[in-house]
Amino acid sequence: MANFHSMPDLISSSVSLKVEDDRKDGTKYNTSGPIYPFAQGSKSFPSTVIKEISQILQLKEGKKIMMFLGFNTLCTVILLTWCHSTNSMALTAFTYLTIFDIFSLLTCLLSLWVQRQRPTPAYSFGYERFEVLAVFASTMLAQLGAFFIIKESIACLLQQNEVHTGRLLLGTLLACFVHLIVTFGVKNRAVNHVVEASSSSWLQEHMTDMSESLCHIVPGLSKILLPRLNPFVIIAFAGGISLFAVHILIDTKMYYSADTWVAVCIAIMTCGTLFPMTIYTGKILLQTAPSHILGQLDKVLREASTLDGVLEFRNEHFWTLSFGTLAGSLQVRVRRDADEQLVLAHVFSRLSSLVSVLTIQIFKDDWTRASTYAMVGSPAFGYQSPIPALSTRAQSPVDISLSLSSFQSPPQYKPPPASSFVGVVPPPKRSTDNTRTSTLTSAGRGTSDIAGFSSVNLS
Repeated sequence: MANFHSMPDLISSSVSLKVEDDRKDGTKYNTSGPIYPFAQGSKSFPSTVIKEISQILQLKEGKKIMMFLGFNTLCTVILLTWCHSTNSMALTAFTYLTIFDIFSLLTCLLSLWVQRQRPTPAYSFGYERFEVLAVFASTMLAQLGAFFIIKESIACLLQQNEVHTGRLLLGTLLACFVHLIVTFGVKNRAVNHVVEASSSSWLQEHMTDMSESLCHIVPGLSKILLPRLNPFVIIAFAGGISLFAVHILIDTKMYYSADTWVAVCIAIMTCGTLFPMTIYTGKILLQTAPSHILGQLDKVLREASTLDGVLEFRNEHFWTLSFGTLAGSLQVRVRRDADEQLVLAHVFSRLSSLVSVLTIQIFKDDWTRASTYAMVGSPAFGYQSPIPALSTRAQSPVDISLSLSSFQSPPQYKPPPASSFVGVVPPPKRSTDNTRTSTLTSAGRGTSDIAGFSSVNLS
């Protein structure tokens, strides 16, 4: 049987068309081969990327980010050239911060693109998780670069090379200036959120302790130094001061190993600063709920479970969708007489303060019960039911109405024959003279109605 609801991918045909127009000679067009009923997309991936970038560059903020990106890239190329000429491993480790700034600016452009997109059937929650993935990849690449610096520094310790200090101090000032300009000159929503939400690094903890001691002496600095400094500012100043010390040691005492040790210190500070950010973004990608929200979620769920009509919650799952956005889904079992829309509105109002994207499934209590007469009429009781079996699932309280008058009285009980008692010795016969018979008669019935139950022999 043909399937009329399916459309073939291509239609093979041979069509001959004759077009008659105002021209003197008629032109005959022959078309043979496959005809595709649906138009195929002709745009390639590079053309799509160029189109999206052109749309972003029409924004004022997009133009600003592209200017900073071009400036940062140019300065990074210059710094890498100076690293090769000075043969300084410490300056190379410090230059890797500007490479991280390039990835940070690209993440900022991605944030602008994500804000312009809408959810699609393929990405029902939108494209916001692309920002999380971009920050995670940027921090991981920066840490891999730091491990590369440590590996090269260990090789340099075995065979120390001569370091030229001609452009060492100038390169330090340029790298520090570019890093601070990018950090404070561009509003990077994704990176700034990760810096604020992630846990403090060990470098931030030490700087906080020093800042508290300094604020006891100069209270006016508490607005700048507390509660905690930006980790990228700390690493910029720490690396700049370390390279200045290397310049002095090499110029005065020709101590070239200081450059290698400072490179290791800058690499360790880079890993220590970016590792908490990697952990934070990695947990988001693993669809986990933030720890500081779990207590509030438990409290809200307990309050929602006490609502009228709510019986229980099932399959509760809450996770972080993107930066600052929590998603969740749960199933709510309600009473059979409860109003689903009312319960849905109450549960949503309780959870919407914490969960931005919430999916709630309401289903009524689907309990089953068996008819009492159906159980008595089962084969275990020794006889078949005289009426047809009824459905044991009640769709509503009034679906099934039972009438006692429609039931026939069950057959009277007949005691089994004596031969059926195997292994039981019958009681001895007593004398009829000493036998006394007492008949128990129920109220409102004759002895004949309960012949099998009312006659009892008492000695």
